[in-house]
Amino acid sequence: MSMAGQVAWITGASSGIGAALARGWAKRGGHVILSGRDEVRLGEVASSLSGEALILPFDVRDEAALAEATGKALAWKGAIDLAVANAGISQRSAAVETDMRVYREIIEVDLLAQIAFAQGLIGPMSERGSGGLAFISSIAGKVGVPMRTAYSAAKFGLAGYADALRGELSQSGVAVHVIYPGSIRTDVSRNALTADGSVRGKSDKAIDEGIDPDAAAAEMLDAIAAGAREIIVAEGAEKATGEARRTPDALFDQIAAMVAAGYMQRLKGD
Repeated sequence: MSMAGQVAWITGASSGIGAALARGWAKRGGHVILSGRDEVRLGEVASSLSGEALILPFDVRDEAALAEATGKALAWKGAIDLAVANAGISQRSAAVETDMRVYREIIEVDLLAQIAFAQGLIGPMSERGSGGLAFISSIAGKVGVPMRTAYSAAKFGLAGYADALRGELSQSGVAVHVIYPGSIRTDVSRNALTADGSVRGKSDKAIDEGIDPDAAAAEMLDAIAAGAREIIVAEGAEKATGEARRTPDALFDQIAAMVAAGYMQRLKGD
């Protein structure tokens, strides 16, 4: 996948992995659409890019705003070549102490809003016969991690949606990538929700000593360009954990072959 002149739409682009992916895409000659809630911070990211950028600020939970932004994004250059579902909130709280409001909020943002983002693009991409969707899951979306029950539930769910979607789109020319980051040096822990839904406000040692976000983004973009379907970006024990739960490519191929042989048509009764 060549990124020169291509358009990437990235949610959660005001900081962290999203901003790093925007910088990396622009360095490779691509155009970037930046989305998130903070228009000022999005503007700061846009001003740092070497390529052309469009800012579309909105809250991913607002489906009307998402629909409006999708129309604008598609109209900007005529198509979206890569859509990155990156917006999310993490968690730092024991399940026994965690209010159900926290589960609902994290699942709404990290899972349902990301599905809604993709749902608005799979039609145009399929009709065009090209494009890609990248979903930012987590190593915690491969193996359940203590103090992150809501986060793990959402990230496992996001990967499940993406894997099923990949099978459905396997004959369309649209690629689906799931990215499983480990500890990346961002504000993810500082912005995480605690048991009562308040923001934690402090980071973790593992995150502070994690992979540089620009280096992580470069690894992700290299893997996307290579057509990798499952992308693990981690080090040490986190990488080993993710690799231990890696889905064999042969299984993805088997599902694609089922679709090619008419599996979906049979289920629909066609």
